[in-house]
Amino acid sequence: MNFTRRTLFKTMAAASAACALLAASPAFAAWPERPVTLVVPWGAGGGTDATARIIGALLEKDLGQPVNVVNRTGGNGAVGHQSIASAAPDGYTIGIATVEIAMMHHQGLTKLTPRDFTPLALMNFDPAALTVSHDSPHKSFDDLLKAIKANPGKLKASGTGQGGIWHLGLAGMLNDLKLAPNAVRFVPSNGAAPAMVDLAAGGVDIVAASLPEARSLIDAGKATPLVVMSNEPAALYPKVPTLKSLTGSGWTNGAWRGIVAPKGLPADIQGKLSASLKKIYESREYKDFMSGRGFGVMYADSAEFGKFMDKSDADMGAILKTLGMAR
Repeated sequence: MNFTRRTLFKTMAAASAACALLAASPAFAAWPERPVTLVVPWGAGGGTDATARIIGALLEKDLGQPVNVVNRTGGNGAVGHQSIASAAPDGYTIGIATVEIAMMHHQGLTKLTPRDFTPLALMNFDPAALTVSHDSPHKSFDDLLKAIKANPGKLKASGTGQGGIWHLGLAGMLNDLKLAPNAVRFVPSNGAAPAMVDLAAGGVDIVAASLPEARSLIDAGKATPLVVMSNEPAALYPKVPTLKSLTGSGWTNGAWRGIVAPKGLPADIQGKLSASLKKIYESREYKDFMSGRGFGVMYADSAEFGKFMDKSDADMGAILKTLGMAR
């Protein structure tokens, strides 16, 4: 009996000491205590991959933990975005979301929407631009607009696949200017690069794409950008007029990239990540990297990025519906 009591008292004393130790220590180790994975929904070597890797490298320095960039491709971006959304909301898996997340569910490619993520920071925006060949008879956007109005369906444009971001940018612009969204015939392509080659060869009249994608032919004097679909001039070619300045239209469109986490990320981790991303955005290293590649930079904090994605989602859904391409 005495032995049992002594054993019980010792056990209780040990438990009491352990509780005291726990009370004096944090319940959980401070985040991050191990490497972080940054998921990229697109292939290695592209603009999204490059943007993710510079952010990952700078985030690694700021957090003091390795940040491993992993490409999860497939399904026109659906596989990678799903990989981010399905991860545990513990801060150890984040990802770079792209404009396609505001398009894919309208097209029936996924059920994911921007609301399935915790927005952390918008880091990049490249507005859509309309570019013509240097030999084009349309020397200004006004010339081009007059030709479209006078001959609906005659001019041909390209820049991406059917229903891709640049197709929707052109169709949305026409619709906002009270023209039929198909007033310019759209020729699908495997991206802006082959479309620009087609433009130089005279196969199409217009390329709708970002200015970085058209840069090589513009700098070579073989193509001329006429307008950008944004409210502010593009950093790469600040003299190219904005759609708003020329027409008063508030239609904006472009490819954007931002860092997100799975839905349900704890507020303290969200705050730390958001603070690090703001620091990265403001750094000279990030700005120099992006400008060196012709990529536009645009920042929005967590709350504003959430609103930005909601607007992008509404805009893309509306124009897809107008084109009869929404499911």
